[in-house]
Amino acid sequence: LQLNHSGRYRCRGKVGYWPSEKLRWSEPVTVTVHGVPPSGVSLSAQPPGAQVALGDSLVLSCTVAVGTGPLSFSWHREGSGAPLGTGPRLELRHIGDNDSGQYRCRVSDGDSVAESDPMNVTVL
Repeated sequence: LQLNHSGRYRCRGKVGYWPSEKLRWSEPVTVTVHGVPPSGVSLSAQPPGAQVALGDSLVLSCTVAVGTGPLSFSWHREGSGAPLGTGPRLELRHIGDNDSGQYRCRVSDGDSVAESDPMNVTVL
C-alpha cells in the first residue's frame, strides 16, 4: 500500500440468476492508509569500526528499520552546526584530524524525526 491509495472504493457484481440477473454496485467504503513514522535508525561504516588513516576515505551508511516515505536524511557531527550531508550515505574523503568525533544520522518523514545512536569516528 502507498499513501495515495487512500480513497473511496466499491465493487460491482451480478445479482440474481440468468436471464434476469442485473449488475449492481456495492455501497462505497472509505480506506485510509496511514504513514508509519521512521524508527530503528542505525549506522554502519566502511571501513568497519570507523577507524580510518589520515588522508583516507570513510563511508557512513544510514538505514531505517521501519518508516514510510518519502524519508529525508541529514548527517551531524557533535559540535558542528550545519548538516554534513543529506542522503542515506555520507562519504568523507581525505580524512583529517578535525574529522574525528561522534556522527549521527537523523531521518524525517516530514512529521516525525528519528535519530541513530552516535558512531565514534577515529582518525589514526
